[in-house]
Amino acid sequence: MLHELKDIIRSAKIAQSLGIKTALASVVSLDGSSYRRPGVRMSIQENGKMIGAVSGGCVEKEILRQAQRVFETNTSTLMEYDGRYRLGCEGFLYILIEPFQPTEAFFNAFERQCFSRKSFSISSYFSKENSKRQKGSSCFHFSEGEFPVSIVTPEKSLTLFTQTIKPGFKLVIVGCEHDAVQLCKYASATGWEVIIVAPIDELKSIDDFPGASSYFGINEKEFSALPFDSQTAVIMMSHSYVKDLKYLSELVEKEISYIGLLGPSKRREKLLHDLLEKNDLISDDFFDKIHGPAGINIGAETPQEIAISILAEILSVIRNQKPISLKDKQIGIHQ
Repeated sequence: MLHELKDIIRSAKIAQSLGIKTALASVVSLDGSSYRRPGVRMSIQENGKMIGAVSGGCVEKEILRQAQRVFETNTSTLMEYDGRYRLGCEGFLYILIEPFQPTEAFFNAFERQCFSRKSFSISSYFSKENSKRQKGSSCFHFSEGEFPVSIVTPEKSLTLFTQTIKPGFKLVIVGCEHDAVQLCKYASATGWEVIIVAPIDELKSIDDFPGASSYFGINEKEFSALPFDSQTAVIMMSHSYVKDLKYLSELVEKEISYIGLLGPSKRREKLLHDLLEKNDLISDDFFDKIHGPAGINIGAETPQEIAISILAEILSVIRNQKPISLKDKQIGIHQ
């Protein structure tokens, strides 16, 4: 979610500097099922440019059309979209479209909030009553305070939809071989922040890893000083047993959601055995985070397929889901 908001807000800042109006579209309510759930957002610029999407593609055309009235009147509107006959999703969407007029203080506070890696919330007030559909508005709640989306003051007597935005998910890849490059590409395309960590003796740079946000050629002690949190996953793919053991040892006390190990189960067992030889006070919680061999069983063969397998497993872990075919799921996808 955060990476989508970054695109929306940063593009709005550019448009604003060029004198181009922007509208923000937010799915605030849903009856039935849909391609995506309430809380998804996109922006529409006066010149027709759209950033993000709230569905598979059909709803956006209608949002673009209805956004024209928002540009003309400088007031919000609540749009209804019946997807039961157009999308086949059996859902009825309510989408708040409002003028997006952030101040410079808003843009600066947003960037500082992202850098802090702390959650924040967005509240959207709306009404399904015809007489009040033009009174809806949203407000961002950062650590520094409240920042309305536009000059309209939120009318708090309306229906409230609140969403919490977590820090962007971060993947730390320890290794710099070809498979690490592919994993970096796929993870960054997913919207994750990707950090590459390589041993000091590797002659690589960030230019070798399309999509990476940072590259560190560091030893295990310097690796330990990097920031880790519950929105972080680490994958060990240095292809060196000794190096993997050194870097893994530095993660014992870190707050991490997932640790992946390349290689067969025998290699994993040897790593964990040698890790315990160095430190016999390691908690069970730490071992529960370790997944090796990393990935889910999809028959992956190529580095690209292995990357998909690993990313799928990480998602299943952080979303607390057991990977199964959706056709075998007895309840709704999002339940």
